[in-house]
Amino acid sequence: MNCGLRIADCGLRTVIITALIILFGFAGNASAMLTAKANHDHITIDFFYHGSTVGVKGLSDPGRDLVIKITSPEGHQVLKQKGKVAGLLWMNVGTLSFEDTPNLYEIWGTKKIEDIVTPAEREKYSLGYAALEKHVVIEPVKTAEDRSKWFGEFVKFKEAQHLYSAGDSRIETTALADGHQEYYIMTQWPYQAAPGDYTVSVYAVKDGKVVEQAESHVKVEQVGMVKTLAAMAKESAAVYGFLSIGIALSAGFGVGLIFRKGGGAH
Repeated sequence: MNCGLRIADCGLRTVIITALIILFGFAGNASAMLTAKANHDHITIDFFYHGSTVGVKGLSDPGRDLVIKITSPEGHQVLKQKGKVAGLLWMNVGTLSFEDTPNLYEIWGTKKIEDIVTPAEREKYSLGYAALEKHVVIEPVKTAEDRSKWFGEFVKFKEAQHLYSAGDSRIETTALADGHQEYYIMTQWPYQAAPGDYTVSVYAVKDGKVVEQAESHVKVEQVGMVKTLAAMAKESAAVYGFLSIGIALSAGFGVGLIFRKGGGAH
């Protein structure tokens, strides 16, 4: 009797273990379905640098809407507040501080983000300008209207520098024979983006909610003489200042020689 019970118990354990293996196997495959890869993940800044391009591609479940976001680490930024003085002249009348805000923020969706992601999910993952506004700390502001106004001005300023952008329908998707969906987007990397580490986040959306997330990274760094001069400006400001003056004088002297050889300007 006891022997029979032990055999039954062993059989039950085998069934449970097999079921768990199958269950976790499927769960692992599901969580690994969304992939992300930046095809130009190391950008070097030298004397000839004037921006670059970054492509992002990967796989997802078929038919999923996607959102791709590229951001820099959050930090502190300042915006000069302008206003009319004596009702006549526009001048700087104060300084606004923006905390917990990225210097670079770019976001795209397969459709308009507001149409495919619920407000709660947008706020949770900071998807879109409206969600970012709720996350950013702006000081000093007195009213919600002022906050919205100055955040809008901040975004306009960043867009003019090509550091902020948002849109839809730029992500290309292709159905594959194996049932997966391939996506791809090519972006212009602005030369105004400072050296540092940037995060590429890809979100798969179903029924308004983010169901999967994948990340890749882009590293931007100065190299060669640009790196040397930047370090000198930071660590030895006096030496850098004398060197800059010397370079400017040498350049002026060279231009003068060229004009004298050419007989001067006419």
